[in-house]
This record gives sequence, structure tokens and C-alpha cells, in this order.
Amino acid sequence: MPPGDRIVEFYSGGRDSAGRRLDEILSWSDDQLEAVHDYIQWMFPTRQPSGVNPFAPLVTDATARAFAADPALRGSFRAALDRMLSFYGFVRKAGRIELDPERFTSRASNWLQAGNHNHLRLTRIVDSLAQLGLRDEAEALRRCLVEDVVPVAGNRVSARTREFWRTAGATPSSAP
Repeated sequence: MPPGDRIVEFYSGGRDSAGRRLDEILSWSDDQLEAVHDYIQWMFPTRQPSGVNPFAPLVTDATARAFAADPALRGSFRAALDRMLSFYGFVRKAGRIELDPERFTSRASNWLQAGNHNHLRLTRIVDSLAQLGLRDEAEALRRCLVEDVVPVAGNRVSARTREFWRTAGATPSSAP
């Protein structure tokens, strides 16, 4: 583990700047995931500083190498992804991310609205997955957003967000 890497420590059972462990956040209700705004930068860190959470750690080359070398870190990262996919009404199966036929409509009523902050969260998630070595999952989520969500979203997703989703994960700094 890179000494002092707060992301690796958090994904290894440590606490975020608010004193929460990953397993605690993963057990939150959908309402709590929606209401709290400073955890997503810890669960899905990127190389770009957050304007919302100045205490969030940033991905470094050492962070990326640690995730690449440690299957347990990647497993915890996938657990975080699966929890957020459920929150949005998506499901990961057979290497794809798809709309969950049992949850998408009810969950989308919460976040698939014009200007909703979850659009930024989704871009962050794609970028984080790509930066920390889960490029296949990043591409699967990006594809789901662009090919499955955008066609049903109408004007509830701005052209700017559509472009962010289209390019998310392509470069280390593409997150808004």
C-alpha cells in the first residue's frame, strides 16, 4: 500500500474524512445515498479536485498501481459500483451494465431530471472506474448511459451532460 494513500486506506477498511467506512456507506438506504453529498468523492475518487468536497482525496499514479495490484481493492470497488448501480436502477451482469427492469423506472424518477446532481455523480463514477483500473466496467456504464438512458431521457439530460457521458473515462480529467 502506498504510504498515506487515503483512497487505498479507505478501500482497505479505513475511514473517510467524516469518519465513515465503506461498508457503512454501502449499507445506506437509497434515501441516505441521495441526501448525503460528500461520500461520492471517496467512493469514486478521480484525479480532479471536487468543488463540493475539498477534503476528498485525489487519485495518484500510486493509487492506480495499488488498485491494479490488489484484487481485494478492486473487489471492494466493484461492491461500491454495484451499490450505486442499484441506487440508479441499473444492474451489472455478464460484463454489461443495463437498466434493471424491476428498479429503473422508480429509481429514475428520483434522478433522471434536468439539472440533477446525479448526472455529475454518474460522470464521476465512469471516470473513477477508468482511472482505477476497471476500464471494462467504466465502458459498460458509459455505454448504458449513452445508449440506454439518453434515448429515454428526452430533455431531462442536457446536451452538455450527454457530451460528458459520451467522453467519460476517456481521459484522466474528463469529470466535470
